[in-house]
Amino acid sequence: MLSLQAPPAVVMIRPHAFTSNPETHGDNAFQTLSNRSIEATSMAARDEHDRAVEQLRSAGVTVHVFDDEGQDNTPDSVFPNNWFSTHHGGHVAIYPMFVPSRRRERRMDVIELLKQEYRVQDVIDYSGLEQDDLALEGTGAMVLDHVGRIAYTVKSNRADPVLLERFCTHFNYEPIAFEARDVDGRDVYHTNVLMGIGTHYALICLDMIADTERRQTVRNRLEESGRTVIDLSHEQIAEFAGNAIELSGRDGLVLALSSRALAALRPEQTQTIEASATPLPLSVPTIETAGGSVRCMIAGIHLSRR
Repeated sequence: MLSLQAPPAVVMIRPHAFTSNPETHGDNAFQTLSNRSIEATSMAARDEHDRAVEQLRSAGVTVHVFDDEGQDNTPDSVFPNNWFSTHHGGHVAIYPMFVPSRRRERRMDVIELLKQEYRVQDVIDYSGLEQDDLALEGTGAMVLDHVGRIAYTVKSNRADPVLLERFCTHFNYEPIAFEARDVDGRDVYHTNVLMGIGTHYALICLDMIADTERRQTVRNRLEESGRTVIDLSHEQIAEFAGNAIELSGRDGLVLALSSRALAALRPEQTQTIEASATPLPLSVPTIETAGGSVRCMIAGIHLSRR
């Protein structure tokens, strides 16, 4: 039986001009600048991507791969979860992005594939609001509980509060927004680096939520949904342990996360995950230099097949 939270199919973008994006370096503390050439970095990122696709398909996840030929200067194109999302009932959202290079990642051939192979009722396109300097970077900015209909959102320049309210009204989610900071006091830029929601558990660094009352509210809402809260440390978040996505595979639920992230989990945390899902570690160290990990690479398809 499929889980509402864990999609059985995903979209991934194969990078051809990957690099750590200097435009986003200012507010992404997870980014590191590489000394390697763009060609060498791109080749390594492409190899990591291809191995990840192979592993996901071996687990029974349907993966739709699109090549980014690198003609449009899109160094972050390997992270498609930021510019579109899909939702049960046949709904698709297209999002406005914070920096210009990321706006070039949007591509209609992805949306056309969704329309051809899945039941799409409507596409709501918020991207025109970039003209007003508004951004809401998809399931990077929002971590969605598709069952409880909650959009957990870190307040940042990547998640405009007015646009968050508009999205939640259109797509029937309750917004729960909060400020979050890392161990050095820097604002967190995307929600999906500090939390990920599975069917029976949630990964989250509660200590990063600045306000103690809000922190308790988030914990309560996750527990009310019947999930076990796996409370991550700042150190585990720095290893991308929160940047994971649960998917429906051939033999049940799998949790796709990076090898680095899985290695950072404590045995009892891994056991909690394994009670309902099989961890699927993917080695993506080059891609992680851009400040995102496995969750960012995967845009889940929560749509019914035609």
